[in-house]
Amino acid sequence: MYSFMGGGLFCAGVGNILLIVSTATDYWMQYRHSSNYMHQGLWRYCVPGKCMTHTDSIAYWDATRAFMILSMLACFIGIVIGVMAFIHYSSFDGFDKTFAAGILFFISCFFVLLAMAVYTGVTVNYYGKRYGSWRFSWSYIMGWVAVVLTFFSGIFYMCAYRMHECPRNSNSR
Repeated sequence: MYSFMGGGLFCAGVGNILLIVSTATDYWMQYRHSSNYMHQGLWRYCVPGKCMTHTDSIAYWDATRAFMILSMLACFIGIVIGVMAFIHYSSFDGFDKTFAAGILFFISCFFVLLAMAVYTGVTVNYYGKRYGSWRFSWSYIMGWVAVVLTFFSGIFYMCAYRMHECPRNSNSR
């Protein structure tokens, strides 16, 4: 049970770091415009020599930002509850902390999956038609890696919950 919880905490910790870095950095996509390479993130876009904040309130950026922030919060709360379950913290005995952490990791996975789907769909349809040479960049890829890590965090914690709830009976035969 503890190995599953440890694996879940490791995946969740790395996943939350990736969520923070992905959300905060300006390399979600790169494109070439007027023979210059430019890049943009969720908060700023950069041209050679300077970066500027997005001043337009475009719905897909707002949705992606909101889902990424909700994902970070759910993952962070899941980590806190997961650590409490790992060290057998006795407060809040009314609910199973292992199960709650697993559910929060799945919620985090769902939110980051929504964020990535919204951004991917709009970007491919808009920039794919407008610019010839564009590509997703490393901040975007970190977001997809965070999807996988938060999903496996949820799996690990659900396995730990299952082992705790249904221990094998060594005398059954």
